[in-house]
Amino acid sequence: MQNLKWVLNLLFVSALLHNFVHSSSAEVICSSKDRASLLSFKSSIIKDTTGVLDSWVGEDCCNEDWEGVLCNRATGEVTNLVLQCPANEPTLYMKGTLSPSLGNLRSLVVLSITGTKFISGSIPNSFSNLTSLRQLVLDDNSLQGNVPSLLGRLPLLDTLSLSGNRFSGLVPPSLGNLRRLTIMSLARNSFSGPIPVTFKNLLKLDSLDLSSNLLSGPIPDFIGQFQSLTNLFLSSNRLSGGLPVSVYSLGKLQIMSLERNGLTGPLSDRISNLKSLTTLQLSGNKFIGHIPASITRLQNLWSLNLSRNQFSDPLPAVVARGFPSLLSIDLSYNNLNIGAIPSWIRDKQLSDINLAGCKLRGTFPKLTRPTALTSLDLSDNFLTGDVSAFLTSMTNVQKVKLSKNQLRFDLSKLKLPEGVASIDLSSNLVTGSLSSLLNNKTSSFLEEVHLTNNQISGRIPDFTESLNLKVLNIGSNKISGQIPSSITNLVELVRLDISRNHITGGIPQALGQLAQLNWLDLSINALTGRIPDSLLNIKTMKHVSFRANKLCGLIPQGRPFNIFPAAAYLHNLCLCGKPLPACRKTMK
Repeated sequence: MQNLKWVLNLLFVSALLHNFVHSSSAEVICSSKDRASLLSFKSSIIKDTTGVLDSWVGEDCCNEDWEGVLCNRATGEVTNLVLQCPANEPTLYMKGTLSPSLGNLRSLVVLSITGTKFISGSIPNSFSNLTSLRQLVLDDNSLQGNVPSLLGRLPLLDTLSLSGNRFSGLVPPSLGNLRRLTIMSLARNSFSGPIPVTFKNLLKLDSLDLSSNLLSGPIPDFIGQFQSLTNLFLSSNRLSGGLPVSVYSLGKLQIMSLERNGLTGPLSDRISNLKSLTTLQLSGNKFIGHIPASITRLQNLWSLNLSRNQFSDPLPAVVARGFPSLLSIDLSYNNLNIGAIPSWIRDKQLSDINLAGCKLRGTFPKLTRPTALTSLDLSDNFLTGDVSAFLTSMTNVQKVKLSKNQLRFDLSKLKLPEGVASIDLSSNLVTGSLSSLLNNKTSSFLEEVHLTNNQISGRIPDFTESLNLKVLNIGSNKISGQIPSSITNLVELVRLDISRNHITGGIPQALGQLAQLNWLDLSINALTGRIPDSLLNIKTMKHVSFRANKLCGLIPQGRPFNIFPAAAYLHNLCLCGKPLPACRKTMK
């Protein structure tokens, strides 16, 4: 997707330069008809927190004061309308509809209205009048309904991007008439039905993104005719059947993303014909058979994700020159019984290794180049022994997931590298005290700690202000003592699970200062006293459980605590009030 955005930006710049180069130096006031069309659009926007449309004042819409508007200086006609709101800034948006008057801008070459978040309604049929249009980009709005088939009448269109809206229904077959298209993105909508047969006419496509919809049926065989195709995104749909043999003829294809569908059958040895391929994402399908040995001959492949399929043993033998560019591999959750990690994975300079659920056995594998790793997932295997020394050698690792193994060591031996953001050792045989891991020397980069279902003992340590933890999962251990009031220092905390331990004392009032918290599980401990009303200050809470403690008194009577399921409060001494029965007068 980043590549697609870069291409779109480049096309915008090219279009702008085209207008400046081919315009007269003489100043011409803008067309009164075009000005009226723009103002009609402005009036259809009932709220604009970006302030962009506030600049649309005065008689001349071509004097560059009208933000987002460019004109042909020779004719005074509007050629470019580009309104882009930053997607990562929720307070900047436009609310309203697309005025049909935009269809009167007959000289429009570029129409891009993106990231407004709340422009809704449908695409006006009048857009079919924009016969000079080359780029139509309406990403990340709230547009809905069916895409009008009349868009297929735009003869010069080379870029059509409608991603991130609420469009539904069938993809209009008429879009297959847009024979000049090089970029098409309909991603992140609710389109259903098959990929239209008429798309076989789109022989100039460079990038096709239909991901995150409800499309069904097979991947059409005609996709193999798109010999200019470099990016193919069909992930997160309901596509079925095998991968067409014709796809293996796409010699310019660089990215193929087909994950999270229902695709079946084996991969062909012809996959080595995809000589330009850099990224292959096939996870979450039903592919079967062996991983073809020819895949190792892909000279440019750096990211390979075949996880969550039904591939079976044996893994391909990899010669010294196999996978020369590989940086990331994910073979997790197939029908693989690997045993020991192959030498070609251990010896390569990989940044990401993901072999979860691959039936790895024995002690933790020694990697030849551990300093290259940034992410390691060997969870859900049968690994044993002590991993602390190996983790220390991974000096650049950021994410480590080793849960659901049989690892046995004391936390006091674990010295996490400085840059680790997430460590998951859940469901092992880890012992020791949390204070060995969380103390005044803990890196500020550490955000997630998952130690659920181990044999950790001791107390919950005091938390320093330098900690930036967002997730702390330490349930199902042997931890005792009280919840420290210093927990208020974890101002970024989103999830806290200390269930199934031996925690005593009261729930500190200070817990209510954790404004980001949305998951809190204190169940099956020996907590006493009341649930503090200060928790009502946490407006983001989505899940709580106080079950099976020794709590008593009135449950905080405000949302969401009084509407959580009763099961969240059962098996205590004397909790009362909604959602449980009302308190007796003496207990309030």
